[in-house]
Amino acid sequence: MIDEQLLRYSRQILLPDFGITGQERLRAASALVVGVGGLGSPVAMYLAAAGIGRLVLIDADTVDLSNLQRQIIHSSARIGHPKVASARDALAALNPEVDVVARREHLDEQTLPEAVADVDLVLDCCDNFTTRFAVNAACMAAGVPLVSGAVIRLEGQVTAFPGRPGGPCYQCLYPREGALDETCTANGVLAPVVGIIGCIQATEAIKILAGLGDPLFGRLLLLDAALMHWREVRLRTDPDCPICSAAAHQHGGAACKTAPAGLGAD
Repeated sequence: MIDEQLLRYSRQILLPDFGITGQERLRAASALVVGVGGLGSPVAMYLAAAGIGRLVLIDADTVDLSNLQRQIIHSSARIGHPKVASARDALAALNPEVDVVARREHLDEQTLPEAVADVDLVLDCCDNFTTRFAVNAACMAAGVPLVSGAVIRLEGQVTAFPGRPGGPCYQCLYPREGALDETCTANGVLAPVVGIIGCIQATEAIKILAGLGDPLFGRLLLLDAALMHWREVRLRTDPDCPICSAAAHQHGGAACKTAPAGLGAD
């Protein structure tokens, strides 16, 4: 590690359980950020600032004026630009050492396996259940850890899944039957709440990739920002889950076809 890198990352290298070893692990790692909006903005910025080696950004949308209240990676000058291009430029200015791959596309059950298999960790920062379920299934199939966040109004939630059998997955938390998307477009959102959850997602990703601390595996954090109250819920594996149960893995896994009311993110 050269002197410039030692200086750039010196404050986290000073951490006793991180050090140069943790920094090298992070530099050798890659992560996929699904959605470069309200959650994806702080996620991408903090991972790049911390020195992750490779960051893949996937989003099909363009920057809109209504995004700028909370999607802090974008700017007024980049309204109308693809979000992934806008984010790539912002991250290049922040830390040119990071290899940022910008992919402007929609992800689905056909394209996700390839994208997930190419990284060490996935961060779900999207705004709909269909994509979340597909991301979860792809992560379980590839054995890749997943960090999931969601926000709506003044409420947020964040958790992590190891991507391996034996622990719960996203579909254990939200069975697809009857799932109903709630969006920020229809319900509103307070901008800093999105930042809080996104920052926790980035923290969990760094912990997992660098081998630091105890990740949120099997634990769901719920935030009520109106009262600034946190609650932790233990997650249990659904023995009948079609994605992560032993029976599902014996038969190669299966995805259900429909989508509990849940939080959005945009």
